[in-house]
Amino acid sequence: MTRANHHLLDLVGKTPVARIDTALPHPHGGFWAKLECLSAGGMKARSAVAMLLAARARGDLAPGAAVVESTSGTLGIGLVFAGQALGHPVILVVDAELEPSMRALLRCHGARLEIVDRPHPVGGWQQARLDRLQAVRRELPRCFWPDQYNNPDNPSGYTDLARELVEQLGQADVLVCSVGTGGHSAGTIATLRRYWPRLRLIGVDTIGSTIFGQPARSRIMRGLGSSIYPRNVAYDEFDEVHWVGPVEVVDACRRLARDCFVTGGWSTGAVALVAAWVARVEAGASVVTVFPDGPHRYLGTIFDDDFCQARGLFGPAADRPVEIGHAESVEVTGWARCRSVTVPSRALGVPA
Repeated sequence: MTRANHHLLDLVGKTPVARIDTALPHPHGGFWAKLECLSAGGMKARSAVAMLLAARARGDLAPGAAVVESTSGTLGIGLVFAGQALGHPVILVVDAELEPSMRALLRCHGARLEIVDRPHPVGGWQQARLDRLQAVRRELPRCFWPDQYNNPDNPSGYTDLARELVEQLGQADVLVCSVGTGGHSAGTIATLRRYWPRLRLIGVDTIGSTIFGQPARSRIMRGLGSSIYPRNVAYDEFDEVHWVGPVEVVDACRRLARDCFVTGGWSTGAVALVAAWVARVEAGASVVTVFPDGPHRYLGTIFDDDFCQARGLFGPAADRPVEIGHAESVEVTGWARCRSVTVPSRALGVPA
C-alpha cells in the first residue's frame, strides 16, 4: 500500500501571474502569463488530482490501486504528484523520445515506466503508447486508467485556475491556450466566461498535429498537439486557432529566458509567441495565457545549442502568421492562423 500524503494537496495552484513585455520578436503592449511551473506537480497536477479524486468518489479507483496512463511527460509529473498525495502507485507508458532527464525525474518520484520503442504506423507515438497501456491494463485488472484525452474530470481540474485568474486580473479580453488533451483550455474557458462572457479563446497547436484538422506528421514539440482526436477539445469554444513551428518556439523560449527570466518549454514558447502577437495587433487588449511548465525539462532540447543546430531550429523564424480560410483546406508548414474552428472531418468519421 502506497502511503498517502494528503498535505501535498495544499501545494497545488495559487500560482502568480507575471507581466510579459519581451519582444517576441517585435515589441508589443504586454500580456499576462500564469506561471504554473510554480505549482507543485506543474499545471497538470490540477487535472491529475481532479481525475483521481472523482474516480475515488465513484468507486472506480480503489484505495491503494495502481494508476496507469499514457503521457509525453507533463501529465506524468502531475500524476506522480497526485499518486503520492492520495496513496496510489503510478505506472506511466512513455515512448523512446521522452527526454532522459524526464525519465529520471519520473522514476525518482516512484513511477514505473513502460517504454514504447517504435511509433504506430498511423497513430504515431501516441497510439503506440495507448496500445501498450491496454496491455498493462490486462495484466493489472484492478488498475485505473484516467484516460486524460477523454475524461471530463480533466477539464474540471482547471476551475480553480480560472477563478484565480479572475481574482488576479479582474478582467481580460483574450485567453491564449496551448491544446493537447484539450483539458485546460476547455476547463478554463468554461469558468472564465461565467465572469467574462465576451472573452475570446485562441487555441495554439503545433504543425503536424491532427487536433484541428491538419494531417498527422512527425513532430519535434512535445506537450501540445496530438495524432488522435481527444474528446475533451471544446471546438465550439474557440474563436481561432494558430499552428506554430519549433523554430518560432525555440526563438520565443530563448528570448524569454534572456530578457525576463520567466520561460519554459514547447507549450510555453508557443503560447507566448501568439499572446505577444495578439497584444501587438490588438493594442489595448488585455491578453492572458498559461505557461504550463518551466525550462528545466528542456535544457537538452530547446536550450541546447547542439540539439537545435542539428535540427535546423535556429531560424529563420516567422514573425507573423499566415491566415488560411479553413483548417482542412491546406497543409500548414509554419506559423498559420485560422478563424474558422470546426470539428475535423476525420474526428466525425468522415473520410478526407
